[in-house]
Amino acid sequence: MIQENNYMVNDLAAKGKQEFFPGQVLTGIQHDHDFLFSCDNGVQLSVQVITDKILRFRYATEVGFAQDFSYAVPADSPRPAPEFLEFREKPDHFRITTDRLICTISKETLRVRVLDRSGNVLSADEKGFHWEYDDETGNDIVKMSKQVQSGVHYYGLGDKPDNMNLRGKRFTNWGTDTYGYTKGSDPLYKNIPFYQELQQKIAHGIFFDNTFKASFDFAAERADVTSFWAQGGEMNYYFIYGPSLLEVTQEYTRLTCPPELPPLWALGYHQCKWSYFPESNFKGIAQGFRDRKIPCDALYLDIDYMDGYRCFTWSPTHVPDPKRMVRELAEDGFKTVVIIDPGIKIDPQYPVYTEALAKDFFCRRADGPLMKGSVWPGLCNFPDFTRPAVREWWAGLFKGLIQEDGVRGVWNDMNEPAVFEKGTFPDDVRFDYDGHSASHKKAHNIYGMQMARATATGVKQFSFPNRPFTITRSTYAGGQRYSSGWTGDNIASWEHLWLANIQCQRLSISGFSFIGSDVGGFIDTPDGELYARWVALAAFHPFFRTHSSGDHGEQEPWSFGEATTDLVRKFIELRYRLLPYMYSTFWQYVSQGTPMLRPLTFLDQNDTETYLRMAEFGLGDHLLICPITQAGADGRWMYLPRGDWFYYWTDELRQGGAEVWASAPLDRIPLFVQAGAVLPMYPLMQYVGEKKVEELTLHVYFKNGVQSSVVYDDGGEGYGYQQGQSSTRRFTLTGTDTTLTLTQTIEGDYQPSFTTYQLILHGLPFAPSTVMVDGQAAVSGEVAAEAGAALPGVVVGADFKEIMLK
Repeated sequence: MIQENNYMVNDLAAKGKQEFFPGQVLTGIQHDHDFLFSCDNGVQLSVQVITDKILRFRYATEVGFAQDFSYAVPADSPRPAPEFLEFREKPDHFRITTDRLICTISKETLRVRVLDRSGNVLSADEKGFHWEYDDETGNDIVKMSKQVQSGVHYYGLGDKPDNMNLRGKRFTNWGTDTYGYTKGSDPLYKNIPFYQELQQKIAHGIFFDNTFKASFDFAAERADVTSFWAQGGEMNYYFIYGPSLLEVTQEYTRLTCPPELPPLWALGYHQCKWSYFPESNFKGIAQGFRDRKIPCDALYLDIDYMDGYRCFTWSPTHVPDPKRMVRELAEDGFKTVVIIDPGIKIDPQYPVYTEALAKDFFCRRADGPLMKGSVWPGLCNFPDFTRPAVREWWAGLFKGLIQEDGVRGVWNDMNEPAVFEKGTFPDDVRFDYDGHSASHKKAHNIYGMQMARATATGVKQFSFPNRPFTITRSTYAGGQRYSSGWTGDNIASWEHLWLANIQCQRLSISGFSFIGSDVGGFIDTPDGELYARWVALAAFHPFFRTHSSGDHGEQEPWSFGEATTDLVRKFIELRYRLLPYMYSTFWQYVSQGTPMLRPLTFLDQNDTETYLRMAEFGLGDHLLICPITQAGADGRWMYLPRGDWFYYWTDELRQGGAEVWASAPLDRIPLFVQAGAVLPMYPLMQYVGEKKVEELTLHVYFKNGVQSSVVYDDGGEGYGYQQGQSSTRRFTLTGTDTTLTLTQTIEGDYQPSFTTYQLILHGLPFAPSTVMVDGQAAVSGEVAAEAGAALPGVVVGADFKEIMLK
């Protein structure tokens, strides 16, 4: 030991940086569905059998387990008990067996292997759990490394702007305001530490429920090792078995809970810009939609509607009479959505500020001063949304905007949290963390989620009996419960059109389906071709909004000349006609956890041709879309999953399992309908609720075989569906060379407004001479189809049980 520059020099610092590992397992104890393994050096592993397909692993070092708490996984969510559970001790390991999985824990190293019941190794620890003490913070840097199995591929992880398949990449979760991000930028706004792994055509997922800055290495540093680690907190992760990729996402979404159903209008078209003001400009935009017969349901007000950017206020010059303006827009079918940021202006004359200050609701630095940072209003303080009392207060602030002024939706921005010039809060800012006091290092990644949670509570409370609508830029796993989202400050470029496709797919399979992008790009200005192609893609994204920066050109649908306006109108009209299909797909997401957007691999993981492809995606059960992402293209080669598919624009039947050329001039997007599908469509409306839907069109696509479809309806507003006021209509199509039979079963008491169906029959291999509806002869005719050809059609009562054509 020597002394140098008045500092004691020894080897303790070096020892502090070393990695530590579990010791030898001394005991393994079962308590119902929970198992505790204790090592000779104090390390413990808790294995919880959540269901037959989900195992939770929590590790504790010598200090023991912290109180169990998660923002992602609600503690009161009901889950099915394991159907089968067996625990055995072997000479060198312990073994836990469920109906679907086998988990072994090594007695010598505490390393874990998970196998399916056929003995296929799904996951095997390499180093397994290990940790490093962080002398700067006092936290353990917790680490997990696993072996890369043969032929493995990785998907998921939220909004990462990179190739769909993550193998060979490394990413970090630390919510960041990344203005003008590009392909490969990391990190971005959202923090969803969940990914899927596919190997040997068997899928599972890993959900690392840790809110500290976390990193994921998908065989990037070492080709035979994948790993994830965090700068503090617990090594706490869930193993989620499929065996299909679709089931993995379903299980994860059910674990973290899907959202409630949105109002149907929220699935319509939205128009936004930073910023529409004054009122005359805003109402002029509304008039522009109605004059040009371009459907639109929602118009947005960015920060300039406020008085000096003070949240929950109105600018007396830009919006002198907000209640009247909002009411007049509503009379023409427009729902007004306003932005609310977390920064509260430091202003002793501002009641929101003085009330929060008096109640001590703002975040503080470690030594006590209030956290200060500059955002749009100037110097601000920031509410601690991890405090229940603060969330309740924040929710109450929406009474004026929602209940009194008639605003229908709220948009949360800048909630990573973002601070000008500094990026985000300093690490020493303190948070309540729902009674589990934490620094910003732990709370940063959930700040946006908890703001969205508080916002959603208030909007829901004051929107009643209508349903709420909220949107957030930043979130964490489980944030889908509170809000829709968008992919942030993108750029008007063909690369960003490509990225929008990938990011929305990736977020959807990461449990967050109610997602879209800023159509046309937020930064810079697209030309008419790029804008039209972007609208064509976004018409198939659950959240459909044009948004652009105020310091660039105009970006309304009519901003690029009449030819582009006509193209854009056509795709927005198609979206409105497809609303019953989109809403039914959303209902499946809510009730079953299925992602609304499905990458090609999710459609057929047994076909290795799908593993590296990413342009093609499914929307719900029956539609396949592939956007044009290059200027000047009049079509593209794309891969069709196995099975038969109809090209929507021409009714041409194509066989899947192969690449096909999809002709797509500017008035088309490559769009295929699965054979056997029953595709529901509304009559054209300029906004949801403009007219009573008296007849629903069912496009029936022939299949030689059997196919099922579903249409869900509950009126699209209110909460009657939670008391059973809904209608689920299940169709089964059975086709042969000479017959087609369509059966319908109806569940639920809700009576839709429509009383008849207009059936349009696509691809029949025979000319029907007889149409029987519930045993009675019916009259069929011909209907003009999209391609201009005349197709067989028949009008039937909406409660039919069986239709037979031959």
